Amino acid sequence: MTPKRLAVALAAYGAMAAIGFATLSGKMQTGVLILLAGLAAKTLIAYMAQRR
Repeated sequence: MTPKRLAVALAAYGAMAAIGFATLSGKMQTGVLILLAGLAAKTLIAYMAQRR
C-alpha cells in the first residue's frame, strides 16, 4: 500500500464517519463511529507493518 492509497482510505473512513455522525443518533451512531475507527486503526496498523 502506498502513502497515497493510505490517505485515500483514511479520508474515506473520515467521510463515512462524518456522514454517520450527521445522520444517525444514539447507540447506532456510537456503534458506527467505533466500527469505522477500528477499521481505520486496522488499516493504519497494516500499513505500518508492511513498511517494516
